[in-house]
Parts: sequence; structure tokens; C-alpha cells
Amino acid sequence: MNKRLILLLLSPMLLVGCQAQSQSLPKSEKLSPEKVAAITERIDAQYPKLSSEVRRQILGAVVRSLDEMVFIEGGEFEMGDFGAPCDFDQTNMGTWPYGYEPDELCPITPAFDDDYLHQVRLSSYYLASYQTRLGDFDLFRTSQGLPLFDAEYRDREDLQFRYQKNNPASLKDWQEAKSYCLWLGQLSGYPVDLPTEAQWEYAARNRGQYVQFPTDTGSLDYGRNIPRDEDADIHPVGQFASNPLGLYDVAGNATDWVNDWYGADYYRSSPVDNPRGPETGTQKVRRGSDFSELGWQSANTVRRWPDNPVQKNYYSSTSFRCAILLDQRL
Repeated sequence: MNKRLILLLLSPMLLVGCQAQSQSLPKSEKLSPEKVAAITERIDAQYPKLSSEVRRQILGAVVRSLDEMVFIEGGEFEMGDFGAPCDFDQTNMGTWPYGYEPDELCPITPAFDDDYLHQVRLSSYYLASYQTRLGDFDLFRTSQGLPLFDAEYRDREDLQFRYQKNNPASLKDWQEAKSYCLWLGQLSGYPVDLPTEAQWEYAARNRGQYVQFPTDTGSLDYGRNIPRDEDADIHPVGQFASNPLGLYDVAGNATDWVNDWYGADYYRSSPVDNPRGPETGTQKVRRGSDFSELGWQSANTVRRWPDNPVQKNYYSSTSFRCAILLDQRL
């Protein structure tokens, strides 16, 4: 049999194989088929010992995570506690400064080192519309050869609500959040990382507007855009209305770790352009509020929450979302 005949016989089989591979790849709203194929090859090359099903799940998580990123157009804003009426109605906030002079307003937070207003100018970037899902975080741990956290509790019927795949990922260690985002970046080929504190606040405030609550209206509509105070437990991501940029659960479900070290006086020395926090520190910054807190007291856009980067346990009140540090659209 000559070579030409062999090629003619093999060509249909090769075509079917290529088509089958193409059809098995997830479709993306933002990425080209070639980009998805490149991510597939990267996952297969890095994790040859994982089952094909687990690699398929990782691919799906990476593609979906990129599709769910929101492009945040950069700009300049006044970062920090800009004030609110001393007797404000959290269900009907109106427009800042609410008919007052700014110096007549009361602090939004009494003591969180956020009261020094300072100008910040940010480049454009992407921010995840949802907090990282527990199911995706489990895939990350599996890829690293790590056991699922709280494995001994996950089969308990009375605790099933805590370990739903669409819940925000629970964290014990800030570094786990950082490592997850870097992992997502390594597999996707994009510069993924935790957002900075400035990026988080700018997005929560709908590109730096004077918005007290990070909801669709800037006010609290309990049960629609934020959980009711009595509904004090974790929810799957995306159960309530997003803010105007399309970001969900910016307050009221779990807090977000951000990239920055905490510095009580950092706002007074912060650079204007793309601040990244102090060079060193002992605590990291969390932003937002969790399900155990009263909405009107804690769900504001300006509060800074310093915390130890390593906790005692995996707490469902502590999560994160990733950012793509890219100033142009995918």
C-alpha cells in the first residue's frame, strides 16, 4: 500500500478525531476556540496524572472564571470614608452629599483607619463578578495534591448547606487565595491575581462614585440586594442583585481577601497611581461584610478590615475573588 493511499484512508479518521476534540471543548463568551485549546493543552501537560474527568472540570472552571470577569474601566476617585448623614436611612440613601456640605456629614465607619480621603488613579482591570466558588477551590486543591478541607464534616446532613459547590470558597489562609488566583493565571495565560484594596473599593463604589452600599441602588433592600439580617448563614453566590457593574455579593455573604498588607496610616502615604499597599506587614486586608453582621452597620464600601493572614479554621465568612491585571479587553 503506497503512502498516498494510507494518507487518504487516515484523513477521515484524523478529521473525526479533531472534530471530537473540538466539540468536547467548552464554549466561551470571551475566548477564541484557539485560546480554549491552548488552555486545554496547558492543563493536560501540567496534570497528566489527573483523570480526564478532573482535567475537564478544571478546564471548565478556568473558562467560566474568565467569562465571568467584568471589565472595570480605570479612572480617578477619592478613596476613603467620604461621609454620610448622621441620621441616614439605609433603605433610601439618595445622592451624596444628600443636601449637606461634606464637612457636615458623619463618618460612615467610626474606627477603621479609612477616614483620610486621598486621590487614587487606577488603570483598567478585570474583576470576578462572583466570589470564587467552593467547587472550583476544591479542584485547585485536588490539582495540588491536597485533601479537601473539612472532609470529615462534608457528609453530615446537618452541614450540607456549608459545602455546596456554588458557595463562596471558605479560607483558612490568605496565601490560599493568592495561590488560587496565580494558578488561574498560570493555566489561562493571563496576569491573574488578587485585586488590590483600591481596585476592590473602586469597583464596589461603581467606579469610584460616592456610594455607601455596594448594591444595585446604593441602598439596602433586604432580601433583594442583600440578605436579611436574620438570615445569618452562607448563601450560594449570586443569589441577590448585583451592583451596577455586575459584581455580586460585594457585601452580606462572605468578605473578600485583597492583595494588600494592612497599614493603619497607609492612606496618608498612598501613591496616586495604582497603589498596592505597604511593602510589608503582619496583617492582610479583608473587604466587604459577611452574613453574621448587621447590613446597615457593616455593608458599606469603605470599611477596611485588617486580619491575620492565617486563621485557626476554614471559615465560610472569609472568601475572595480574583482580578485580571490587564488594561485592555480580552
